Amino acid sequence: MAANYWESTQRKHWLFTKDELAAMRAKLEAEDPNLVASFPLPQLRHLNIYFNQQINRIGKRMQIRQQALATAQVYIKRFYTKVEIRRTNPHHVLVTALYLACKMEECPQHIRLMANEARGFWPTDFQSQTEVARIGECEFYLISEMSSHLIVHSPYRTLTSLQGELGLAQEDVNLAWSVINDHYMTDLPLLYPPHVIALTAILLALVLRQDPSGRLPGTAASNSGLAAASAALAQAQAQAQARAAMMAGGGQTVPGLAHQSSSSGLQAMLPPQSPAGEGPAEGNKNPRMAKVHRFAAWLSDSNIDIEAMVDCTQELISFYECHEQYNDKNTREQINRFVKARGLDK
Repeated sequence: MAANYWESTQRKHWLFTKDELAAMRAKLEAEDPNLVASFPLPQLRHLNIYFNQQINRIGKRMQIRQQALATAQVYIKRFYTKVEIRRTNPHHVLVTALYLACKMEECPQHIRLMANEARGFWPTDFQSQTEVARIGECEFYLISEMSSHLIVHSPYRTLTSLQGELGLAQEDVNLAWSVINDHYMTDLPLLYPPHVIALTAILLALVLRQDPSGRLPGTAASNSGLAAASAALAQAQAQAQARAAMMAGGGQTVPGLAHQSSSSGLQAMLPPQSPAGEGPAEGNKNPRMAKVHRFAAWLSDSNIDIEAMVDCTQELISFYECHEQYNDKNTREQINRFVKARGLDK
């Protein structure tokens, strides 16, 4: 992997605005409106959930590292910004993306082993006589459409590197890791740099780690917590802009204002103080509150794009709400319908 994200092809060629992504996808559908009308598909988020689940199923069977599973999902997203999904067999694409990602992430899998596993999941799509050749052909197709830009920088590295600096417990890291896993089911990998994703995941882990199991719950309560995080970031952003305007006008800030304003902006995300923790004594402060304050101080001293973190948080809010409506059977049937009707399973 290239050491410098800022000079990478990911930053130069594979980050878009939401409007750019929408225009690219609309252009693909406009090339054959009859095809689109004949085979309606679930919303994109449901397709991403389906792809994520299928890749994880294969990855679990083959004991593939999470980094490779994540890279495969990025390949799929990139590929489908160039090719309309109804022109492909998505099962061929996701298996090939995983095969290619394993090679790039230095955990290669034999092509025949990958084909055999794929045939176990989709016997009609991977026939023993052609499966290896089909994966090889599809691999060149993916590489071509991605312009041979195969190095992917992920948020996991930022997360692990900041664990000690931010004083994160292993439970915090585990939950943030889960949030990062979930973000691959959204458009965020095509919208924001990996360090912004990682910091958003850390923020949400600190805010939402209330379930003793350490899992991110998909409930209304967790969504309200996400909304509180988004509101707090928006407040912190407004305060940062006010300070910048004051500095530009020749004014001077009060010492420690940056830390105080960011901390107060994040105060809305803190858990309620228990009676046992009340009182001015520093030693009685909730340990989780201290972590959030430490993170707020770190953010206030950094050049992190708060607006980007706000948008990432809002995107995750929307995703978790959407996930509750996901119907695996319906999604699978709609994919199989156009695959069989167009003879893409042959």
